[in-house]
Amino acid sequence: MNTVALAPPRKRRHLLRNSGFLALPLIILVWSVADPSLGRELLDWVPYLASGFMMNIVIALLAMTLGTLVGTLFGILELAPYRLVRYPVVAYVQVFRNAPHLVLIFATTYIFPFEIVVAGHYLPFPDWVKAVIGLAIPASAYVAEITRGAIQSIPTTQWEAAKGLGFSQGQALRWIILPQCLRRSLPPWMNLFASITMGTALASLVGVHELLHAATDASTAVRRLDFTIVAYLVVMAAFFMLCYPISRLTRRLEGRFNAA
Repeated sequence: MNTVALAPPRKRRHLLRNSGFLALPLIILVWSVADPSLGRELLDWVPYLASGFMMNIVIALLAMTLGTLVGTLFGILELAPYRLVRYPVVAYVQVFRNAPHLVLIFATTYIFPFEIVVAGHYLPFPDWVKAVIGLAIPASAYVAEITRGAIQSIPTTQWEAAKGLGFSQGQALRWIILPQCLRRSLPPWMNLFASITMGTALASLVGVHELLHAATDASTAVRRLDFTIVAYLVVMAAFFMLCYPISRLTRRLEGRFNAA
């Protein structure tokens, strides 16, 4: 008996989403059980793959943190009344919103040196830090647009009320406008975070040890076609299981905020 077909429509959609969420892990598990030697090989490489995935998460978190800090400032400056301030920021946002992430990662990899000198000491400048900067640049451009749109969506009566209470423009922005922008900016920010997280796989092309790079190393070492397929399925499953809940939470927040 098909329990999914007999379920109520709302519950049926929930079951289908859960089945989609678990599809890749189940395929990997069934394949590994069907071929014990394949399962043993995969278990041996799981710690190595997990260490690579941790690097993806670190790069994504740092890139979004840096991009959010810079992007929020640039989003405010996009609304500045002075052209000498506003135009360069608008140009930055338009250029880097439309620049391929891979190009920016390669650019930061070759522009920045392999080591820097601090107080006479040579310190390494690792490739993963360059990847963070390469992804933080487009993230900052998108966050700037999110911030600008959120600020402009606040009714002008909020500014007028703040002025009537004796707030300066800067105080009104900090204490009244930006807190309201946070609620409006959160769903698109989370979508951007999921996009940047998936973009961290591009760091493998500049030699960063992340999940895709680890899967390629494992495939080269084992030299089995079925293991290669399973290794890349693991990569897909890892990114999907991280980004899909973010997407679901984003939809829920959008629905809640639109209903409020």
